[in-house]
Amino acid sequence: MMPCDQSSSKMRRLGLALVLQATFFSALSFPNQLQTATAQTTAGNRPLTIRSDIQEYDSKNQVITARGNVQMLYPARQIQATASQAQYFSKERRIDFSGNVYILQQGGNSMRAERVTYLIDEGRFVALPQSSRQVESIYMVEDSALDTGNSTPAPNTPAFKPAN
Repeated sequence: MMPCDQSSSKMRRLGLALVLQATFFSALSFPNQLQTATAQTTAGNRPLTIRSDIQEYDSKNQVITARGNVQMLYPARQIQATASQAQYFSKERRIDFSGNVYILQQGGNSMRAERVTYLIDEGRFVALPQSSRQVESIYMVEDSALDTGNSTPAPNTPAFKPAN
């Protein structure tokens, strides 16, 4: 027979091993779930979905705040966005993104900035950079003259003259 201390010690280790194993397999089976908020944006009830690690809703002011790995999908406007934080102001119909904001529209147009405000009713973005940086936007411009082969060359651009 084993002394009581050794027996209970082995039982604890066996129990710990089983608990750790169960925890490991449950983590593999059930990946972390992002919090999801879906807002109805117009009378047409088209959803705007925001996923993030943490979300809060202020019912008095009707503001959703999403933090951590924020992903927004707005299929009605063909917009996808990522950021560190987003706030959806449903009364003002405005979304404020902050922290490494990246916005992609169907067709390949995109924008990168530190802060972006999206005014839903106007379909307008207002972007602000980090200090001493710039906002970057990429717009896909269709040039039908290039597609037909009947293009005229672009005019010569005058040389850049720095201001005094």
